[in-house]
Amino acid sequence: MVLAAAAVKQGVADACISAGNTGALMAAGLFVVGRMKGIKRPALAPTIPTTDGKGFVLLDAGANADAKPEHLLQFGMMGSAYVSAVEKITKPRVGLLNIGTESNKGTDLTKGAYVLLEQNTQINFVGNVEARDLLSGVADVVVTDGFTGNMVLKTIEGTAGSLMKMVKGAMTATPLSKLGALTMKKGVYQIKDMMDYSNYGGACLFGLAGTVVKAHGSSNAHAIETTVAQVIAMVEGNIIGKINESLEQSKKEEQINE
Repeated sequence: MVLAAAAVKQGVADACISAGNTGALMAAGLFVVGRMKGIKRPALAPTIPTTDGKGFVLLDAGANADAKPEHLLQFGMMGSAYVSAVEKITKPRVGLLNIGTESNKGTDLTKGAYVLLEQNTQINFVGNVEARDLLSGVADVVVTDGFTGNMVLKTIEGTAGSLMKMVKGAMTATPLSKLGALTMKKGVYQIKDMMDYSNYGGACLFGLAGTVVKAHGSSNAHAIETTVAQVIAMVEGNIIGKINESLEQSKKEEQINE
């Protein structure tokens, strides 16, 4: 990991991919590659499957347990730049994870973040989004603190796995259900593919001065192939440059408003 991060720092490599320990990769990214100028906190950003097959980027998913409103604003800017460049969405919808859609709902963190996100012209903020709507594709980018994001991520992963086991159990419970399973097999596999992490690439470590992506620990060959394609799109889309542009423009607007 350290050698890979060093290669990015030295310009020998355009990006670093690792399926190793997340904490170790984050440490290598921060201390070897270095943090991007102007970014206050890095963020771990995986792509989560949705029912329409497009997915959404969740950040932070565990890089920082605590966060401030300005951190969530930067998460929204970084996630928006990524989706715009890689997914080719002109104005990605950025949502703030909350317990209600009303602007006055939530904690001091979410209320403060709501104001900053709403005022920022660099992102297409669509307001608060609830956890129950995440998989329906309510937003292209969803921002939250790392503690909440990590729990959401693991809850979705666990639920998806449990549901597939329940469906398999129901389809093989009786001779009649096994017969019915033959007609449903294609549809069930389509659902399985839709929820398969290996089709969505790795989790980006945003906020670093270079491109670093964390592949799933249990990645197979297909998952690594998908992550490599994802990283190529990130490099060709100049993600680092676009995040820098967004930060600079936001800084100029803040100075004008002052």
